Amino acid sequence: MVPDENFYITDAFTDYAIRFIREADTADDAQPFFLYLAYTAPHWPLNAPLEDVGKYRGRYRSGWEIVRSQRYARMVRMGLIRPQWKLSPHDAPSWTALPESTRDEMDLRMAIDAAQVERMDRGIGRLVAVLERLGELRNTLIFFLSDNGGCAKGGNLGAGPAADLVNGRGYFLTYGKGWANVSKTPFLKYKHWVHEGGIATPCIVHWPAGFTARGELRHQVGHIIDLMPTCLEVAGASYPVERASQRILPLEGTSLVPAFSNPPIRREALFWEHEGNRAVRWGRWKLVAEHGRDWSLHDMEADRTELVDLSSRSPGLRSRLVRMYEAWAARCNVLSWPVARRPGYVPEPRAHPATAAYQGWEQ
Repeated sequence: MVPDENFYITDAFTDYAIRFIREADTADDAQPFFLYLAYTAPHWPLNAPLEDVGKYRGRYRSGWEIVRSQRYARMVRMGLIRPQWKLSPHDAPSWTALPESTRDEMDLRMAIDAAQVERMDRGIGRLVAVLERLGELRNTLIFFLSDNGGCAKGGNLGAGPAADLVNGRGYFLTYGKGWANVSKTPFLKYKHWVHEGGIATPCIVHWPAGFTARGELRHQVGHIIDLMPTCLEVAGASYPVERASQRILPLEGTSLVPAFSNPPIRREALFWEHEGNRAVRWGRWKLVAEHGRDWSLHDMEADRTELVDLSSRSPGLRSRLVRMYEAWAARCNVLSWPVARRPGYVPEPRAHPATAAYQGWEQ
Protein backbone atom coordinates (compact mmCIF):
# COMPACT_ATOMS: atom_id res chain seq x y z
CA MET A 1 0.00 0.00 0.00
CA VAL A 2 1.36 3.41 -0.99
CA PRO A 3 0.93 6.00 1.77
CA ASP A 4 -1.18 9.02 0.89
CA GLU A 5 0.09 12.59 1.05
CA ASN A 6 -1.03 12.95 4.68
CA PHE A 7 0.93 9.93 5.89
CA TYR A 8 3.18 10.73 8.85
CA ILE A 9 5.25 7.91 10.27
CA THR A 10 5.01 9.01 13.91
CA ASP A 11 1.22 8.79 13.67
CA ALA A 12 1.52 5.42 11.91
CA PHE A 13 3.63 4.03 14.75
CA THR A 14 0.98 5.14 17.21
CA ASP A 15 -1.85 3.69 15.12
CA TYR A 16 -0.20 0.27 14.89
CA ALA A 17 0.70 0.28 18.60
CA ILE A 18 -2.93 0.99 19.53
CA ARG A 19 -4.12 -1.74 17.18
CA PHE A 20 -1.72 -4.19 18.81
CA ILE A 21 -2.99 -3.32 22.31
CA ARG A 22 -6.60 -3.74 21.27
CA GLU A 23 -5.87 -7.09 19.62
CA ALA A 24 -3.97 -8.30 22.67
CA ASP A 25 -6.80 -7.24 24.96
CA THR A 26 -9.37 -8.99 22.79
CA ALA A 27 -7.35 -12.19 22.35
CA ASP A 28 -7.06 -13.09 26.04
CA ASP A 29 -7.75 -10.60 28.78
CA ALA A 30 -5.87 -12.74 31.34
CA GLN A 31 -2.60 -12.72 29.42
CA PRO A 32 -0.14 -9.81 29.67
CA PHE A 33 1.25 -8.11 26.57
CA PHE A 34 4.62 -6.57 25.77
CA LEU A 35 4.85 -3.60 23.42
CA TYR A 36 8.09 -2.01 22.25
CA LEU A 37 7.18 1.29 20.60
CA ALA A 38 10.31 2.76 19.02
CA TYR A 39 9.41 6.13 17.53
CA THR A 40 11.98 7.53 15.15
CA ALA A 41 10.99 11.09 16.13
CA PRO A 42 12.70 13.38 16.88
CA HIS A 43 15.55 11.71 15.00
CA TRP A 44 16.54 13.09 11.62
CA PRO A 45 15.17 13.72 9.06
CA LEU A 46 13.59 16.91 10.34
CA ASN A 47 10.00 16.58 9.24
CA ALA A 48 6.70 17.54 10.84
CA PRO A 49 3.25 18.69 9.72
CA LEU A 50 3.42 22.39 8.95
CA GLU A 51 0.51 23.19 11.28
CA ASP A 52 2.56 21.85 14.17
CA VAL A 53 5.75 23.60 13.06
CA GLY A 54 3.98 26.97 12.94
CA LYS A 55 3.27 26.86 16.67
CA TYR A 56 7.00 26.94 17.40
CA ARG A 57 8.20 29.40 14.77
CA GLY A 58 9.91 32.34 16.45
CA ARG A 59 10.32 30.67 19.83
CA TYR A 60 14.01 30.08 19.21
CA ARG A 61 14.96 33.41 17.64
CA SER A 62 16.81 34.45 20.79
CA GLY A 63 19.48 31.91 19.82
CA TRP A 64 21.00 28.75 21.18
CA GLU A 65 23.18 30.38 23.86
CA ILE A 66 20.19 32.11 25.49
CA VAL A 67 17.84 29.13 25.12
CA ARG A 68 20.50 26.86 26.61
CA SER A 69 21.10 29.17 29.60
CA GLN A 70 17.36 29.41 30.24
CA ARG A 71 17.00 25.64 30.03
CA TYR A 72 19.90 25.14 32.43
CA ALA A 73 18.35 27.51 34.98
CA ARG A 74 14.97 25.81 34.69
CA MET A 75 16.51 22.35 35.17
CA VAL A 76 18.22 23.55 38.36
CA ARG A 77 14.96 25.03 39.67
CA MET A 78 13.12 21.78 38.96
CA GLY A 79 15.74 19.71 40.76
CA LEU A 80 16.66 17.76 37.63
CA ILE A 81 20.30 18.75 37.99
CA ARG A 82 22.40 20.09 40.86
CA PRO A 83 23.51 23.73 40.83
CA GLN A 84 27.15 22.71 41.38
CA TRP A 85 27.16 20.96 38.02
CA LYS A 86 28.56 23.71 35.82
CA LEU A 87 27.19 24.25 32.33
CA SER A 88 29.55 22.70 29.80
CA PRO A 89 31.18 25.00 27.22
CA HIS A 90 29.17 25.91 24.13
CA ASP A 91 31.13 24.80 21.06
CA ALA A 92 29.08 26.17 18.15
CA PRO A 93 29.25 29.57 16.38
CA SER A 94 27.90 32.62 18.17
CA TRP A 95 24.23 33.18 17.33
CA THR A 96 24.69 36.94 16.98
CA ALA A 97 27.44 36.41 14.39
CA LEU A 98 25.07 34.59 12.03
CA PRO A 99 23.35 36.42 9.17
CA GLU A 100 19.66 37.15 9.69
CA SER A 101 18.64 34.65 7.01
CA THR A 102 20.66 31.91 8.73
CA ARG A 103 19.12 32.70 12.11
CA ASP A 104 15.67 32.40 10.56
CA GLU A 105 16.58 29.02 9.07
CA MET A 106 17.99 27.83 12.39
CA ASP A 107 14.78 28.89 14.13
CA LEU A 108 12.87 26.82 11.57
CA ARG A 109 15.07 23.77 12.11
CA MET A 110 14.51 23.84 15.85
CA ALA A 111 10.79 24.53 15.40
CA ILE A 112 10.51 21.36 13.31
CA ASP A 113 12.34 19.37 15.97
CA ALA A 114 9.97 20.69 18.64
CA ALA A 115 6.96 19.85 16.45
CA GLN A 116 8.26 16.30 16.05
CA VAL A 117 8.43 15.95 19.83
CA GLU A 118 4.90 17.31 20.24
CA ARG A 119 3.51 14.92 17.65
CA MET A 120 5.17 12.02 19.44
CA ASP A 121 3.82 13.23 22.80
CA ARG A 122 0.31 13.42 21.40
CA GLY A 123 0.68 9.86 20.11
CA ILE A 124 1.71 8.63 23.55
CA GLY A 125 -1.31 10.44 24.96
CA ARG A 126 -3.58 8.61 22.53
CA LEU A 127 -2.05 5.29 23.50
CA VAL A 128 -2.44 5.98 27.24
CA ALA A 129 -6.09 6.97 26.66
CA VAL A 130 -6.75 3.61 24.99
CA LEU A 131 -5.15 1.76 27.90
CA GLU A 132 -7.40 3.67 30.27
CA ARG A 133 -10.56 2.93 28.28
CA LEU A 134 -9.67 -0.77 28.23
CA GLY A 135 -9.10 -0.78 31.99
CA GLU A 136 -5.42 -1.69 31.53
CA LEU A 137 -3.64 1.55 32.47
CA ARG A 138 -3.43 0.97 36.20
CA ASN A 139 -1.56 -2.31 35.88
CA THR A 140 0.53 -1.49 32.81
CA LEU A 141 4.19 -0.70 33.44
CA ILE A 142 5.30 2.04 31.03
CA PHE A 143 8.90 3.12 30.42
CA PHE A 144 9.62 6.22 28.37
CA LEU A 145 13.23 6.91 27.46
CA SER A 146 15.58 7.91 24.68
CA ASP A 147 18.46 5.86 23.29
CA ASN A 148 21.18 8.54 23.31
CA GLY A 149 21.91 12.19 24.00
CA GLY A 150 21.91 15.18 21.65
CA CYS A 151 23.03 14.52 18.08
CA ALA A 152 25.37 17.01 16.40
CA LYS A 153 25.34 15.45 12.92
CA GLY A 154 25.36 17.84 10.03
CA GLY A 155 27.91 20.32 11.36
CA ASN A 156 27.29 23.54 13.24
CA LEU A 157 24.24 24.59 11.21
CA GLY A 158 22.68 21.26 10.31
CA ALA A 159 22.51 19.23 7.11
CA GLY A 160 20.22 19.46 4.12
CA PRO A 161 18.99 22.40 2.04
CA ALA A 162 16.59 24.84 3.64
CA ALA A 163 14.00 24.28 0.89
CA ASP A 164 13.62 20.64 1.94
CA LEU A 165 12.66 21.66 5.46
CA VAL A 166 9.14 22.52 4.29
CA ASN A 167 8.57 20.44 1.16
CA GLY A 168 8.80 17.04 2.86
CA ARG A 169 11.36 15.67 0.39
CA GLY A 170 14.58 15.87 2.36
CA TYR A 171 16.14 12.89 4.07
CA PHE A 172 19.41 14.06 5.66
CA LEU A 173 17.96 17.06 7.46
CA THR A 174 19.36 17.83 10.90
CA TYR A 175 19.38 20.78 13.25
CA GLY A 176 23.16 20.74 13.80
CA LYS A 177 25.55 21.22 16.67
CA GLY A 178 24.16 24.60 17.73
CA TRP A 179 20.81 23.12 18.78
CA ALA A 180 22.36 19.83 19.90
CA ASN A 181 24.12 21.94 22.53
CA VAL A 182 20.65 22.86 23.78
CA SER A 183 19.28 19.32 23.64
CA LYS A 184 22.03 17.89 25.84
CA THR A 185 22.08 20.73 28.38
CA PRO A 186 24.13 20.86 30.61
CA PHE A 187 26.36 17.96 29.64
CA LEU A 188 29.53 17.48 27.63
CA LYS A 189 29.77 15.98 24.12
CA TYR A 190 27.09 14.36 21.95
CA LYS A 191 25.76 11.12 20.53
CA HIS A 192 28.68 8.82 19.54
CA TRP A 193 30.66 9.90 22.62
CA VAL A 194 30.19 8.30 26.03
CA HIS A 195 30.44 11.50 28.01
CA GLU A 196 27.11 12.36 29.63
CA GLY A 197 26.01 14.46 26.68
CA GLY A 198 26.05 11.32 24.55
CA ILE A 199 24.57 8.77 26.94
CA ALA A 200 22.49 10.55 29.61
CA THR A 201 18.76 10.41 28.88
CA PRO A 202 15.60 10.70 30.95
CA CYS A 203 13.63 7.63 31.94
CA ILE A 204 10.02 8.13 33.02
CA VAL A 205 8.27 5.19 34.67
CA HIS A 206 4.48 4.92 35.14
CA TRP A 207 2.82 2.03 37.00
CA PRO A 208 -0.03 3.03 39.33
CA ALA A 209 -0.57 -0.51 40.61
CA GLY A 210 3.13 -1.09 41.20
CA PHE A 211 4.23 1.84 43.34
CA THR A 212 2.76 4.77 45.22
CA ALA A 213 5.31 7.43 44.21
CA ARG A 214 3.88 10.18 42.01
CA GLY A 215 6.03 12.76 40.24
CA GLU A 216 9.14 11.95 42.28
CA LEU A 217 12.70 12.12 41.00
CA ARG A 218 15.16 9.26 41.22
CA HIS A 219 18.81 10.12 40.72
CA GLN A 220 20.01 6.52 40.64
CA VAL A 221 21.95 5.32 37.61
CA GLY A 222 20.30 2.94 35.18
CA HIS A 223 21.08 1.58 31.75
CA ILE A 224 19.01 0.18 28.90
CA ILE A 225 20.42 -3.26 29.72
CA ASP A 226 18.41 -3.04 32.96
CA LEU A 227 15.03 -3.09 31.22
CA MET A 228 15.03 -6.83 30.58
CA PRO A 229 15.73 -7.88 34.20
CA THR A 230 13.22 -5.27 35.39
CA CYS A 231 10.47 -6.70 33.18
CA LEU A 232 11.36 -10.24 34.23
CA GLU A 233 11.06 -9.37 37.92
CA VAL A 234 7.77 -7.53 37.46
CA ALA A 235 6.31 -10.39 35.41
CA GLY A 236 7.55 -13.04 37.82
CA ALA A 237 9.41 -14.72 34.96
CA SER A 238 12.80 -16.38 34.99
CA TYR A 239 15.58 -15.86 32.48
CA PRO A 240 16.40 -19.08 30.63
CA VAL A 241 19.77 -20.77 30.94
CA GLU A 242 19.59 -22.41 27.53
CA ARG A 243 17.42 -22.69 24.42
CA ALA A 244 17.44 -25.54 21.89
CA SER A 245 20.33 -27.11 23.85
CA GLN A 246 22.40 -23.96 23.45
CA ARG A 247 23.54 -22.04 26.52
CA ILE A 248 22.36 -18.42 26.60
CA LEU A 249 24.56 -15.56 27.72
CA PRO A 250 23.57 -14.37 31.20
CA LEU A 251 21.91 -11.02 31.75
CA GLU A 252 24.24 -8.03 31.96
CA GLY A 253 21.74 -5.66 33.56
CA THR A 254 20.17 -5.29 36.99
CA SER A 255 16.50 -4.88 37.86
CA LEU A 256 15.41 -1.27 38.40
CA VAL A 257 12.51 -2.32 40.64
CA PRO A 258 14.34 -1.17 43.81
CA ALA A 259 14.48 2.36 42.40
CA PHE A 260 10.69 2.48 42.34
CA SER A 261 10.75 2.79 46.15
CA ASN A 262 14.28 4.26 46.05
CA PRO A 263 16.62 1.94 47.95
CA PRO A 264 19.95 1.80 46.11
CA ILE A 265 20.37 -0.45 43.09
CA ARG A 266 23.18 -2.92 43.75
CA ARG A 267 25.63 -3.52 40.90
CA GLU A 268 29.38 -3.66 40.41
CA ALA A 269 29.71 -1.16 37.57
CA LEU A 270 28.45 -0.07 34.16
CA PHE A 271 30.55 0.02 31.01
CA TRP A 272 30.33 1.66 27.59
CA GLU A 273 32.23 1.47 24.30
CA HIS A 274 31.20 3.12 21.06
CA GLU A 275 33.50 3.83 18.13
CA GLY A 276 36.52 3.72 20.43
CA ASN A 277 34.95 6.06 22.99
CA ARG A 278 34.81 4.24 26.31
CA ALA A 279 33.73 4.67 29.91
CA VAL A 280 33.14 2.90 33.20
CA ARG A 281 30.81 4.07 35.97
CA TRP A 282 31.49 2.75 39.49
CA GLY A 283 29.32 4.32 42.13
CA ARG A 284 29.93 8.05 42.12
CA TRP A 285 33.04 7.70 39.93
CA LYS A 286 33.25 7.73 36.16
CA LEU A 287 36.27 7.08 33.99
CA VAL A 288 35.83 8.25 30.40
CA ALA A 289 37.96 8.63 27.28
CA GLU A 290 37.52 9.71 23.69
CA HIS A 291 38.89 7.49 20.94
CA GLY A 292 42.66 7.93 20.77
CA ARG A 293 42.84 9.95 23.99
CA ASP A 294 43.73 9.18 27.58
CA TRP A 295 41.30 8.51 30.40
CA SER A 296 39.90 11.22 32.67
CA LEU A 297 38.36 10.63 36.10
CA HIS A 298 35.28 12.44 37.40
CA ASP A 299 33.25 12.60 40.59
CA MET A 300 29.70 12.44 39.21
CA GLU A 301 28.09 13.68 42.41
CA ALA A 302 30.12 16.89 42.38
CA ASP A 303 30.80 17.27 38.66
CA ARG A 304 28.41 15.36 36.40
CA THR A 305 29.27 17.66 33.50
CA GLU A 306 32.76 16.10 33.53
CA LEU A 307 34.73 19.35 33.56
CA VAL A 308 37.23 18.50 36.34
CA ASP A 309 39.69 15.65 35.79
CA LEU A 310 40.70 14.08 39.12
CA SER A 311 43.22 11.62 37.67
CA SER A 312 46.27 13.29 39.21
CA ARG A 313 44.59 13.45 42.64
CA SER A 314 43.44 9.83 42.67
CA PRO A 315 45.85 7.76 40.52
CA GLY A 316 45.07 4.54 42.41
CA LEU A 317 41.35 4.88 41.80
CA ARG A 318 41.98 5.70 38.16
CA SER A 319 44.14 2.58 37.74
CA ARG A 320 41.51 0.43 39.40
CA LEU A 321 38.78 1.64 37.03
CA VAL A 322 41.04 1.13 34.01
CA ARG A 323 41.56 -2.49 35.07
CA MET A 324 37.83 -2.95 35.53
CA TYR A 325 37.17 -1.62 32.04
CA GLU A 326 39.86 -3.81 30.48
CA ALA A 327 38.47 -6.92 32.18
CA TRP A 328 34.96 -6.12 30.94
CA ALA A 329 36.20 -5.37 27.40
CA ALA A 330 38.04 -8.70 27.28
CA ARG A 331 35.03 -10.63 28.59
CA CYS A 332 32.61 -8.97 26.16
CA ASN A 333 34.90 -9.14 23.12
CA VAL A 334 35.15 -5.38 22.65
CA LEU A 335 37.25 -4.81 19.55
CA SER A 336 39.74 -2.00 19.01
CA TRP A 337 38.41 0.90 16.96
CA PRO A 338 38.36 1.20 14.02
CA VAL A 339 37.36 -2.43 13.63
CA ALA A 340 39.39 -4.04 10.86
CA ARG A 341 37.49 -5.63 7.99
CA ARG A 342 38.23 -9.25 7.37
CA PRO A 343 40.29 -9.92 4.20
CA GLY A 344 38.13 -9.95 1.08
CA TYR A 345 35.14 -8.34 2.82
CA VAL A 346 32.90 -6.45 0.41
CA PRO A 347 30.00 -4.48 1.96
CA GLU A 348 26.56 -4.94 0.49
CA PRO A 349 25.55 -2.03 -1.76
CA ARG A 350 23.05 0.42 -0.31
CA ALA A 351 20.08 1.23 -2.48
CA HIS A 352 19.30 4.57 -0.86
CA PRO A 353 20.29 7.59 -3.02
CA ALA A 354 21.94 9.23 -0.01
CA THR A 355 24.38 6.34 0.44
CA ALA A 356 27.54 8.38 -0.03
CA ALA A 357 26.49 10.99 2.49
CA TYR A 358 25.40 8.33 4.98
CA GLN A 359 28.67 6.42 4.76
CA GLY A 360 30.62 9.66 5.16
CA TRP A 361 28.70 10.57 8.30
CA GLU A 362 29.10 7.23 10.00
CA GLN A 363 32.81 6.75 9.42
